[in-house]
Formats: sequence, C-alpha cells, structure tokens
Amino acid sequence: MPDSKKTTADVRPTENDAVRGGRFVGFVLFSLLGIAVFSALGIWQLERRVWKLALIDRVEHRVHAPPVAAPGPAAWPSINRANDEYRAVRVTGRFANDRETLVEATTERGMGYWVMTPLKSDEGFTVLINRGFVPFDRRNPATRAAGQFGGETTVTGLIRMTEPKGTLLRSNDPMANRWYSRDVEAIATARGLKTVAPYFIDADATANPGGLPVGGLTVISFYNHHLLYAVTWFGLALMLAAALFRFVREPRGGLKE
Repeated sequence: MPDSKKTTADVRPTENDAVRGGRFVGFVLFSLLGIAVFSALGIWQLERRVWKLALIDRVEHRVHAPPVAAPGPAAWPSINRANDEYRAVRVTGRFANDRETLVEATTERGMGYWVMTPLKSDEGFTVLINRGFVPFDRRNPATRAAGQFGGETTVTGLIRMTEPKGTLLRSNDPMANRWYSRDVEAIATARGLKTVAPYFIDADATANPGGLPVGGLTVISFYNHHLLYAVTWFGLALMLAAALFRFVREPRGGLKE
C-alpha cells in the first residue's frame, strides 16, 4: 500500500513557493503604490508651480499699477492676502506720531526698527503706516524730529497683511513694548486705536524730512522651487519603476529561497 504520509521534504517546496509568491506580489504592489504616490507628488508640484507663477504675475501687476484709494471699512471684510497684498494704494490724513510703534527689523540697511505710525485718514478710519526703517541709535523720536511732522500728508505705498503674534522664535510682548512682527490688531489695541484697517501700508521711497524713516524697503520675494521638487519626485518614481522592472525580469522574481 502506498504511504499516504507526506514527508517534510515533500511539503517544504510548496511552502517556499507560497512564501516567495507572497513576497513577490507584496513587493510589486508596494512598488506600484510608491510609483503612484511619487508621480502624484510630482504632478502636484507642477500644479503648485503654475499657481505660483500666476501669483507672481498678479503681484507684479499690482506693484506697478497706478495707486488707488486705500480700502475703507466697507471693503475690509473682503480684504485678503491672495487678492490684495502688495496692491499700490494712496491715503491722505494726519500722523499720530505720539502713538508710533517700533518693530525690530533686519533690512538691506542693517538692523533696526520699522516705524509703524497710525494715520487718521480724511475718510475717518485709521491705518497703520510702516513709514520705513530707522537704525537702533535713532529709536528715540527726538533724534529724528524733522520726520515727525503733524500736518496733512498723503502716503503712497503697498498694502501688507497683518503679521500676528510675532516671529517663529520671538513673540510680541505688548506689555513690555517689544515688537517683532507687525501685528495690526495687537498694535491697535496697545495704542488705543479705533476703526483700524486690518492691513498696514508699506510707505514708498518718498524721502521724509530729515531723511528718516527710510521707506521703500519692501522686499517682494516668493519661494518657487516647485520645478526642482517635481523633478525630484518624478525621478524617484522612475528609479522605483526601473527597480521593479529589473525585479520582475530576474528568475523567480529576484527572490532567493
């Protein structure tokens, strides 16, 4: 009578084949998933690049367009970074020099402060004006008295959006009068201002009496490495596809017993 019992040697090849087959399928599925993910990330970066280039084009148009009236209270609910930042505007009014705020700044002229001064517009609202840069040794308004004029003036500049709370490493401290970002709401509260625009205006390079503050130092720069990122993701997808092709072409799917 034939022996119906299977030996270990009879079973092992079948088990090894099953294990190898499972590994083969697993590796193929994992590779296909990786290729799909890397490709999707590459496509996303290309889409981001198109969006960024369009944004840069819009901003360039805003910066060089003739200035329009600074938006009043009726327009404030619709003001946003995407549609309004760096728009050239003009506003007429009087500075409240006794309520200026100094915000630490690093510029092409070195380190110092942005001079943020409220301007009460002829339309009845208040807008913070970044009048420009002063070095540390000109912190005291008395050292730049010529620029502290109080008559009616017209300011031309660019709309900038509020910078809430502070910087990555340092938070604004209104109680100690230490400011590291141009937080419109916090500055308005600290200075007791009412009906304040939700944006501020970077003044243009028109010279102030006495030469300070120095305006026109707005830096317009957009991080745009999306093409490099796209090439990186697509490169990873191609490398993984090449590895998968080599794997399935080898005997037994490149799997050893």
